[in-house]
Amino acid sequence: MITSLPLRALLAGACLLLTTGGLHAQGRAGSPTLDKIRAAETVYLGYREGSAPFAYLDPEQKAIGFSLDLCRHVTDAIQARLGLPALSVVQVPTTPGSRQIMLEAETIDLDCGPVTNTEQRQRSVAYSVTIFVAGVKALVRQDSSVRALKDLKDKVVVTTAGTTAEAYIKSAAVRQGLLINYRFGRDHAESLRLLLRGNADVLVLDDALLAGLLSNLPPAERGRLIVLADSYGFEPYGLAFRRQDPEFKRLVDDTLVGVMQSGEFARLYGKWFTSPIPPGGASLDMPMSAALKQLILTPNDKGL
Repeated sequence: MITSLPLRALLAGACLLLTTGGLHAQGRAGSPTLDKIRAAETVYLGYREGSAPFAYLDPEQKAIGFSLDLCRHVTDAIQARLGLPALSVVQVPTTPGSRQIMLEAETIDLDCGPVTNTEQRQRSVAYSVTIFVAGVKALVRQDSSVRALKDLKDKVVVTTAGTTAEAYIKSAAVRQGLLINYRFGRDHAESLRLLLRGNADVLVLDDALLAGLLSNLPPAERGRLIVLADSYGFEPYGLAFRRQDPEFKRLVDDTLVGVMQSGEFARLYGKWFTSPIPPGGASLDMPMSAALKQLILTPNDKGL
């Protein structure tokens, strides 16, 4: 059974659990995460409400996406490992600012992203093998004079708060000696609105997320925008979960590698990146990159 919970109530619970040390002490034998799931007969999946095609809400407010499909393979593996006749799956909305605290507080057991794997974040959470490689790109209006990095001088750049795109564009600007003004949207949808309304000149975000945002726009609005060719960096995505739980990490990684080797991963990729997707039925038209093809052959969990 799959159910959803409201974010506000869960965040309050997460703060309480952090102040009391969580439900499980670190260092106990076995897997603390699997023990928790076994006791409750429930697994809690974090997801984003507006990060197509990885995790987002369809017109019926059902959480869908590539990352969530992969997470459901993991929940099937959890159910089989624990020998549970039934396992409740509760989907919990997260934000870039809340997801880490919700993992640490055991409000969610698995973050179904999208989540960029960085060495800095690995100090707080663990990551699965890489499931996607994103390129950081810029979206501009067609009537804008911005067509390359050098054109960003004195422009307003918007990124979504809590994402890693900010660091990439700032680093690129420093290398070019450019002075740029920055704004931050609370989520990807707000960042896009700032661009469309003229409150920002450029939106910098991962390429697949930009494609997902564009696919949800009416054709007339979509025609006003263009994704620039330059990439400011590349980001590996993974599923995230609590650190110091090697047994749970092994289960997650073994499941994902099995999905890759069976051909199911390629099927799911085609479903979400090269086929029509909800809500508008547009295709992102993003064939699998050479980098991701190689990671399917030689999976790893290396962060930036």
